[in-house]
Amino acid sequence: MATITAAEVNKLRLATGVGMMDCKNALVEAEGDFDKAIDILRKKGQKVAAKRADRLSNEGRVVAKANAAKDFGAVVVVSCETDFVAKNAEFIALADSIIDFAIEHKIKTKEELSAQVINGRTIAELLLDMTGKTGEKVELPDYKAMEAETIAAYNHLGNKLAAIVGFNMKGEKIEETAHEIALQIAAMNPLALDSTSIPQAAIDHELEIARDMIRQEGKPEEMVEKIAQGKLNKFLKENTLLNQDYIDNNKLSVGDYIKQVDAKLACTGFFRLQIGG
Repeated sequence: MATITAAEVNKLRLATGVGMMDCKNALVEAEGDFDKAIDILRKKGQKVAAKRADRLSNEGRVVAKANAAKDFGAVVVVSCETDFVAKNAEFIALADSIIDFAIEHKIKTKEELSAQVINGRTIAELLLDMTGKTGEKVELPDYKAMEAETIAAYNHLGNKLAAIVGFNMKGEKIEETAHEIALQIAAMNPLALDSTSIPQAAIDHELEIARDMIRQEGKPEEMVEKIAQGKLNKFLKENTLLNQDYIDNNKLSVGDYIKQVDAKLACTGFFRLQIGG
């Protein structure tokens, strides 16, 4: 039998929001397999955060920005171990200088960004320098960038999460709409743009979880598939941007709201990065 440590139990608790004892029992049953333990909790009806990766970061700063032309945007995570360091002026300045450089030079990937040179030091070296100054591990765990006709960037208060979103048209009204959708993304945490953007493996996995839960509830076998499909449809509505209820008018989906602005307007993609729980 696998030995389950307190740290592993706490990691699962932070990732799922489920109680310590339930997490420990799930890890024991899963023989220490983290993802399998999450599935066990879900099958037992525990409410588990759908996008659990957000909950596994420690502390740091997330910054999103678009360039002056609003046709390129990026969002970066610079992480550290404590909130004390995250609020340090020098740490904040480092994170902001990284995103400013990325926007100015239209850096596309995290690997490319880490190799860039600012004031004679690569960004990777600057992060190591900050580790030496603070005594904490300072890293760049994530960076996303995109190009579109219109990009909107949104930074949530405290810079623990941020979002960028792209649209296929330009104009003042489009910029206003893009800003509203960036707020939607930050607040509602969609997993994908629409149902076609969800991998088939993820859909099959959701159906498997749903069927198992339905059978545990004692529903007749002939009803299992229909109910499971209903649960999947609910999952897709809640977790795909265009199908979510628009937060300023829940009588509209986000997709409907966008089409009301302009029938030819389309969201081309988005990124939402978060640090902490």
